[in-house]
Amino acid sequence: MTEFWLISAPGEKTCQQTWDKLMMATTRTNNLSTNSKFNIPDLKVGTLDVLVGLSDELAKLDAFVESVVKKVAQYMADVLEDSRDKVQENLLANGGQNHCGIKGVQTLMLVLVINFCFLCCVSVDLVTYVTRFQWDMAKYPIKQSLKNISEIVSKQVSQIDNDLKARASAYNNLKGNLQNLERKNAGSLLTRSLADIVKKEDFVLDSEYLITMLVVVPKTNYTDWQRTYETLAEMVVPRSTNLLFEDQESGLFTVTLFRKAIDDFRLKARENKFTVRDFQYNEEEMKADKEEMTRLSTDKKKQFGPLVRWLKVNFSEAFIAWVHIKALRVFVESVLRYGLPVNFQAMLLQPNKKNMKKLREVLYDLYKHLDSSAAAIIDQSAMDIPGLNLSQQEYYPYVYYKIDCNLLDFK
Repeated sequence: MTEFWLISAPGEKTCQQTWDKLMMATTRTNNLSTNSKFNIPDLKVGTLDVLVGLSDELAKLDAFVESVVKKVAQYMADVLEDSRDKVQENLLANGGQNHCGIKGVQTLMLVLVINFCFLCCVSVDLVTYVTRFQWDMAKYPIKQSLKNISEIVSKQVSQIDNDLKARASAYNNLKGNLQNLERKNAGSLLTRSLADIVKKEDFVLDSEYLITMLVVVPKTNYTDWQRTYETLAEMVVPRSTNLLFEDQESGLFTVTLFRKAIDDFRLKARENKFTVRDFQYNEEEMKADKEEMTRLSTDKKKQFGPLVRWLKVNFSEAFIAWVHIKALRVFVESVLRYGLPVNFQAMLLQPNKKNMKKLREVLYDLYKHLDSSAAAIIDQSAMDIPGLNLSQQEYYPYVYYKIDCNLLDFK
């Protein structure tokens, strides 16, 4: 599963005991979930009033950042035009903290260096990033207040959102114009462009009296056409028809006649289920259309690579920001619920899909003593507790937030 439950519970005598208790209840005896510690650094607490206000602000910011993460992911899928698995391979997270050259690294054990570099320098899949989460001190300095950190995230993700809109608009316009031209060169002979089919020598040009017309004839009517085209109107040039092109249903024929017979010929042709195409041979216009398609196709290829790279980088940035917001929310809600001094253990659970209901029951039994009012899972609609920020649909006696790494909406 790509769904995670990010929870916290107050420290017992030590936070390690809290962790051991969870592991005993969910993993060692029941195999209900795969668990990992979720490391949150010592953040500045601030005043109670600030925490209460920040709780609501973080809920809104969480929803906004999640929406941007999903928009970038979905647009990458649209641009790549590939399967879910292929797109998922490009949805990676990079911690961005390249500290591999720190002084004294030679004194560290090799395995620690490898793990550290892996976490800090290498792009990893989303599940790996979440389960091995490390706070990015460079992007979000913990010496800053919680509000300042949230504002840093907000500005960063808002910029990504604005850039995405601009880049998507430019690329979509280019792609749309190219598709329109491609549609003109596809489809049935009744509607498609004929520029890549006809040649100059197929027409009588620059004649004061004669004109060459193009007629679409159903394949089932070829015999009728050959038998009747010379008599559909007066002044049709005998033996002037040629088959230029065929698709699955029809053929494109030329016929030459005197200009004064055009209207009569159109009428009679329609009565016989032959369709005259409105077409005038103009070499310059056809050349311009071909050049425009070549230009658009070239521009699309030029923009594709940089756009995909931008999407990869900024998806990673937005996703990392989102997980940091989750960490902020856990910290704020834990302080509001469990009080000071700060003493709680944040834990990440990856539920076993078949045992999710059982896992909820086990967690409830484990933590029901934390909140006597939570006699059962309480629907948010029945509650309005300032500061506890029950923006999820459910309330639990422990702090809980969901992180779902399945970000693509494939129809």
